Parts: sequence; C-alpha cells; structure tokens
Amino acid sequence: MGLGVLLLFLLLCISLSIGDENPSPLIPQIPPNGSPVPLFDPSLAPSPVSPFFNISSGPKLSGKCTLNFSSVDPLITTTATDCLDSFAPYLANVICCPQLDAILSILIGQSSLQSGGNLSLDPAHADHCLSDLQLLLSSRGSQKNLKGICDLSSGNLTGGECAVRNADQLERLVDGEKVLEACRRVDSVNECCSRVCQNEIEKAAMTISGGNDSGLAGCRKVVVRWISGRLEPGPAKKMLRQISNCNVNGVCPLVFPDTQKVAQHCAHPIRNTSKCCTELDAYVAVLAKQSFITNLQALDCAAILAVKLQGRNVTENVYGVCGVSLKDFSIQVGTQESGCLLPSMPSDVTLDPVSGVSFTCDLNDNIAAPWATSLLSSSASSSCSNKSSVNLPALPAATSMLNGVGKTTSKISFLASLFLMVLQVLLQA
Repeated sequence: MGLGVLLLFLLLCISLSIGDENPSPLIPQIPPNGSPVPLFDPSLAPSPVSPFFNISSGPKLSGKCTLNFSSVDPLITTTATDCLDSFAPYLANVICCPQLDAILSILIGQSSLQSGGNLSLDPAHADHCLSDLQLLLSSRGSQKNLKGICDLSSGNLTGGECAVRNADQLERLVDGEKVLEACRRVDSVNECCSRVCQNEIEKAAMTISGGNDSGLAGCRKVVVRWISGRLEPGPAKKMLRQISNCNVNGVCPLVFPDTQKVAQHCAHPIRNTSKCCTELDAYVAVLAKQSFITNLQALDCAAILAVKLQGRNVTENVYGVCGVSLKDFSIQVGTQESGCLLPSMPSDVTLDPVSGVSFTCDLNDNIAAPWATSLLSSSASSSCSNKSSVNLPALPAATSMLNGVGKTTSKISFLASLFLMVLQVLLQA
C-alpha cells in the first residue's frame, strides 16, 4: 500500500477532538487571547508498529560530497518534517523552502570549520551534495521532489561570481565581530524594518565583491554561510529563518488567473449582487487552492486582486459586499470559518508520537479583506512606515504555539480525515 493511500486510510479512520467535551464537529474554536493554535494531524504520527521513517540505516550516499552532514543532523530531521511529503507543496513558500535554504547555508558553514574554511562548492561537487541531502531528507519522510518545489540547483551551493570563497579571505576584508554582533541575536519583531543584521550582511557582501555587482548575490551567500559556521546550528537556523521571513511576508506567492469573469459581473454599477459574489467567491477559491500563506501575505494578495479588479472598473468594495476575509486567500480546512493563515513569524512543522503532525494556524485573523486602492496601501508593504490601517494580532503572539490539550481557551476540533480530503478535492477540482 503506497504512503498516500495509507495516509488517506488513516485519516479516514481517525478523528481528533481537543478542548471541551462538546465542541463543534468541524469548526475550530478561536481562542480569545490572540495566540495562534497548532493544526494537528495524528494520523501522520509515527506508528508504534511501523516507524514513520527508518532511522536505523541511512540511505546510500554518493561518497563524492565532503560536507559534514552529521554536523546538522537534527536540522536534517527538522527540514524533512517541514517538507513532509504530503504537505510540502502547500507549505513550500512559507515553511519548507525557507528551511531548506537555511540548512544549505548552515551545512556549508559548519563544514567549513573542518574543510579549511571553504565557503563555496564547485558545480560538480554541489550536484553530489544536493543529491545526497535530498536522499537524507526523503529517507526521513520529506517530499522527494524538493529541487522542483523549491527551485533548487547546484547554484544554491556555489559562490556564483563572488571572488572570495574562503573564510580566511573574508575575515581579512570584513569586520567579522561586527557582523556577528548584528546577527547573533536578531530582533524577531523589528528586524524586517530595522534590518540590523541584513544591513551588515549586505555591507560585508559589497566589501568582498569589490564593487562588482554581478558578484554581489554570490558574495551575500558566502557571508551568510560564514555567519552560519560561526554560530551554533540552532541559533544559525533561527537567524536565517527570521531574516528570510522578511522576504516571505513581503510578497504574495499566489498566481492570479484572469479576472474577466469577475469584472463582467462586478463592474460599476453592480447589477446583480448575487452573481457578482458568486463569481468573486469562485475566483478567490481558485487562489486558495494554491498554498498556505501568512497573514501578511494575505494582505498583499488581497491588495493585488483589489487593484486588478479596479483596473477593470470594479470600483465598489466587493470584498465588503461579498464578505471576503483574509483567510479566504489561504487553503481552507473544513468550513470557510476555519481557514488557515500561517503566522507571520517563522514556524516549523512538528512531528510527535502522541500529538502527530502539527503546524501553527493563526485562526485569529478573522478579518475582512481590506479593499486597497493601491499596492502601497497593503499592510506588508507599509508596515515599516506605520501606515497600515488593518489591525492584525500583535506579531509576538504568532510565536506562541499553544498545545490546546485540556485547554478550553484554545481548542481545535475537526475530523482529521477532512483536511486531506479537502486538499484532494481542491487539487482535483
């Protein structure tokens, strides 16, 4: 029986109820304290009879990669879980691919401590190492096509056109202590605006590039790898995920189909509100099939669609007319009220023998989608200049994952089978 079939069978047979004794059978209850709750899937937990993945013997590697995989072994497990086979395509943009990018930097950085300070691989060596890492990850349950999902190539492990490829060279040109001081403890709330760590990385990259713009991107990777080797793997992972999250939250990852049918029924003046809302809901539902997104990404996605519609003479706030909320832009779990927006702070998927697979859903963002008049008015684009008019839950709240077991203030209840069934229906629709 294939893994997908087995998971579906388990999901169909297992239901989960967390919280008080009589919750709604389908709708997660929103906690009043503004903190997100984890979405559990116990059927993906390791079975006491059959392990989730075989850790007794690793896969056969190429033998041609000199990177020290054992130095990041716990992060390999974290990455495999973040990129779990069934969920990777839906969590790619926010969780899986940022974590995969982080482990590549940390792997090279940590390995440089035993390889004479080498911070860049040649393309042939990089191919072997990338293939070996994929084997290690898939042996622990990850999606087997991470190269395709995350657009990976050997270039992710090389130095591009950066002339500096060794730690000794870098340290002669750059004030390493200043860079480490800026990035050792990244401010999780303010870094995206203050850019303390990112600015130091950029300055160091410009210095070692010698003013060569074509080498800047590669030099930036070299600097990040150097930092990742000077920090312990855990803190390095936290730092990299926090600074990459600034880019994640700043861009809507959804692909927008043509809006002609929506404009046809919603253009000013709206003649048939019911038909307009039917077309708008159908269009947004297509968007929601693509990916889980964060609350800040949802703001940008809502703004992009609003601007596209206004460009076609949809001048009335059809989000308000049709009751479109931010959660409608992300994959839904169960009914519309139980849509899952991921928190704007970095998070990981967790795998536990008791609670199963879980990831944090920020269920508190039950907020009407704002009808933006320009892309600059969206929250993610203007948050650093305090121009946002949308009251999202405080960012620090997104870092506190609640267990939910035995708590009446944070509970989630739905048939576990429903989640995978919804995803399958979305794909087949």
